[in-house]
Amino acid sequence: MARAVNKLNARGVATISQPGRYSDGGGLYLQVDPGGARRWLFIYRSGSKQREMGLGSIGAVSLADARRKRDEARKQLADGLDPIDTRRKAAAEVAPVVTFGAFADQLVPELAKGFRNDKHIAQWSSTLKTYAAPLRSKPISEIGTEEVLQVLRPIWTEKSETASRLRGRIERILDAARAKGLRTGENPARWRGHLDQLLAKRRRLTRGHHAALPFEQMPSFVAELRERQAAAALALEFLILTAARSGEVLGARWSEIDRHARVWTVPPERMKAGRPHRVPLVERAIAILDEMDEVRRGELIFSSFRADRPLSNMAFSALLKRMKVDVTAHGFRSSFRDWVGEATDFPREVAEAALAHAVGNAVERAYRRGDALDKRRELMAAWADFLEQPAERKVAELRQPA
Repeated sequence: MARAVNKLNARGVATISQPGRYSDGGGLYLQVDPGGARRWLFIYRSGSKQREMGLGSIGAVSLADARRKRDEARKQLADGLDPIDTRRKAAAEVAPVVTFGAFADQLVPELAKGFRNDKHIAQWSSTLKTYAAPLRSKPISEIGTEEVLQVLRPIWTEKSETASRLRGRIERILDAARAKGLRTGENPARWRGHLDQLLAKRRRLTRGHHAALPFEQMPSFVAELRERQAAAALALEFLILTAARSGEVLGARWSEIDRHARVWTVPPERMKAGRPHRVPLVERAIAILDEMDEVRRGELIFSSFRADRPLSNMAFSALLKRMKVDVTAHGFRSSFRDWVGEATDFPREVAEAALAHAVGNAVERAYRRGDALDKRRELMAAWADFLEQPAERKVAELRQPA
């Protein structure tokens, strides 16, 4: 016995509001979402899979039009064609092909609005044009893992830092293309859980000009640091726990600390990017502040022998020299960033926000929504937990022989 079709009527469609699916027969359904949205679906089987094809909202597609679209789709199935694949193919034939190069050339100027300086803009453009040249003429929808590896492998070990930055820039461009509807599926330039299985772990001796300690050694270093009683040691540990810059920590003032909210707000005049930066404070950071509060002599948290002057930058250098660790205070930001990227699943945007890096509109919107601080609080708590891992060996024992 044939199944009934055309079971709905226009008046009933207009009044249905209860969430659920209402069959018109022949695979056509009215879908009413919990939020109240109402749309047409054509549900069918293709091989062993059930597929759902959207036919439009009831505001744009009438019952009669939905039935016409259903009948067209059923005819395609009878002819051995998949309706969704057929529609996608037709759309692809109409839409112009967008290449990686053309899309990147349009996107970079938009991203540049969030960059700090012209040098950063130039670096983006030069690396993409020089090292990603083989990708430029390819349709952005067709770039896969092999195409990404083709541009990364030649420089992965010889120009490690450049290759890492290039990978991140390609990943960001492909993410933007997906957001624009020009791509589907996973990002082939993603590092964690993808390219990290195909490329050698890059060397992380330095980041820029700042020598950094491998993040695996950070728990041992912090344990050794805590054995020292000087204010410089507390200030350096506070720097590590907050991933802040030396100047931001050394210039920190008590008026910037909100103990109730556990937030340190660095004013724009003391930030490299010229905008205020809120830093979530973990338990150990609060404990350090408590210790410094006991010897408070003025507005500065980490003051020198003069209450109105902060500790010198040389205080960190001298401390690290005494500990026989050949790194810089700024390098601990690199250790933190490497730990986030290689040992956690926290998004890149959250890590960059924790470092107060300008990464464009996505993070700026997160600041306005107020949820970036909560996400960063989780990140910094995880970092503090990592630093608390048992330190079985001292840093000096972990260093490689010269």
